Amino acid sequence: MIKLCVPLGIAALLAHEGAAFSAGVRRPRRSTLRATLMDGDAVSSSSTVESKAAAGRALLKAVPLGVGSAAPESKITNDDLEAVVETSDDWIRSRTGIGMRRVLGDYDEMTSGLASLATKAATSALEHGNVDPEDLDLVLLCTSSPDDLFGDATTVARNLGAKNAVAFDITAACSGFLFGTVTASQFLNSGAYRRALVIGADALSRWVDWDDRNTCILFGDGAGAMVLGATESDEEGGILGYAMHSDGEGHGELTLGFEGTGRNLATPQSTRVNKGGYSCIQMNGREVYRFATTRVPQVITEALANAGIGTDQVDWLLLHQANIRIMDAVADRLGMDKEKIITNLSEYGNTSAGSIPLALDEAIKSGKIKKGDVIACAGFGAGLSWGAAVIRWGGDEKALEPFAKNFGPPSA
Repeated sequence: MIKLCVPLGIAALLAHEGAAFSAGVRRPRRSTLRATLMDGDAVSSSSTVESKAAAGRALLKAVPLGVGSAAPESKITNDDLEAVVETSDDWIRSRTGIGMRRVLGDYDEMTSGLASLATKAATSALEHGNVDPEDLDLVLLCTSSPDDLFGDATTVARNLGAKNAVAFDITAACSGFLFGTVTASQFLNSGAYRRALVIGADALSRWVDWDDRNTCILFGDGAGAMVLGATESDEEGGILGYAMHSDGEGHGELTLGFEGTGRNLATPQSTRVNKGGYSCIQMNGREVYRFATTRVPQVITEALANAGIGTDQVDWLLLHQANIRIMDAVADRLGMDKEKIITNLSEYGNTSAGSIPLALDEAIKSGKIKKGDVIACAGFGAGLSWGAAVIRWGGDEKALEPFAKNFGPPSA
């Protein structure tokens, strides 16, 4: 239906240089971070990106309260794909880090649709955050593969019983959940709303050419969600800083384009129309890889500058789950220990907007991420688009008491 993010495939891991950061207090008025980034394959050519805190992109008075995720039961392992295309488990793992992926299969609105998967993830997040659906003011569904081209957010809100919330979709491919989190946090920070639910969900298996071994090995279906609450003070805020970008000049590198069927209408002027349809995912793997390994360290650097902290104050690195080589390269260029990387790519493949919250949910529920931990998150993909947010995990509804029980939108 709509363009999707394609992960970054199988290009060789580029050589890199480390990154140096100047540490600072949590929220200085001005901080400068410097990161040395390599541009594409040009190992001998590097550029230094200097990032200063940008007004309005620092701490937002919103705190994450709960997370949840959901994935289809049906699994396709790398070994299974050997019967479909010419490939092997070793070939896939060594180039992507993926071991299996989940797929929705035949569509059923109530049990195996994108909206139903998103509903399951959202229900889990609400339960984890101890938030009543009727207390939600905003529901954002970040997806590029809805069941309904007009959007699934209102369907999910209905399924949840979030009858007091406004609901709408955000389409930003693999950057979707990150962009949605920042968008929701702005509503909370402004005082317009007190509770927001952000869902990232995609069914990329619907748009894969299953005869192409370079793409069918990469994608999976999945969903994740996070509940956010407004806070009264900066000290309680959980979105410490962010940065977002897009560049339409790179649109052609990652597309899922319109492919309609023509028809002549028997009008007096013989009108030509098209019945809607879309092709399979198309990408320029080399250029997308270059884009990701350059822009992601840069945007994380910007977000850290806006938060007024350095990488030594970051507990975890959580990137869109596209390719393990991308994650390793970004960690190297930020000068971060690879043990700080949060990943479940091997179990799910690339789930686009679902990948960050799905990995976040597992890391929190397993006890790896604890209350107060600082997480540097980044999404990147089609558009081209990329963004990062520095998140301090809240994980406790008591962080909002007694303020949240009484706080709400201004009276009419």
